[in-house]
Amino acid sequence: MRPSPSNSQDGAAYFTNAPLLTHEGRAVRFYDELLKDKLVVINMMYTVCSGICPANTAALKALQLALGARVGRDIFMYSLTLRPELDTPDALREYMLKYQVGPGWTFLTGKPAEVDRIRRRLGFYDTDPVADADLGRHTGMLRIGNLRTRRWSMAPALASTRQLVSAILGVA
Repeated sequence: MRPSPSNSQDGAAYFTNAPLLTHEGRAVRFYDELLKDKLVVINMMYTVCSGICPANTAALKALQLALGARVGRDIFMYSLTLRPELDTPDALREYMLKYQVGPGWTFLTGKPAEVDRIRRRLGFYDTDPVADADLGRHTGMLRIGNLRTRRWSMAPALASTRQLVSAILGVA
């Protein structure tokens, strides 16, 4: 993925400033409110996934615990649904309760076309359209980005907590 644009207008144009809904039902703008000037950790998931999502969520919960109070203050964790037509804010909130996700980690949904555009801009897609359409094959990767320094990386969500913390601090 190309580095993030150098100014906020370009950033909103590239990443989109699409409206999304949080697990709390709050409307947010993707670039302006979730990315701009922040250190972010983003994954793709959906609430009825029985494949890699539960293991990824458990790994991210361990990461959240390791990062402690920095989550939601210095480091922002976002999980964006691959199934926005099913994953309403209520469904996302129930998923969070099921996995005992703590504060500072935001789950997001939105209009399917907007979510798909964001997914692609973040590099969460397969160039083979058949493989890309198969939700059972969605990536278990995390996109880690620092919009202040314009540094980005990816890491497997199932890497060790120590490795994930190191990857996040490496773009800080």
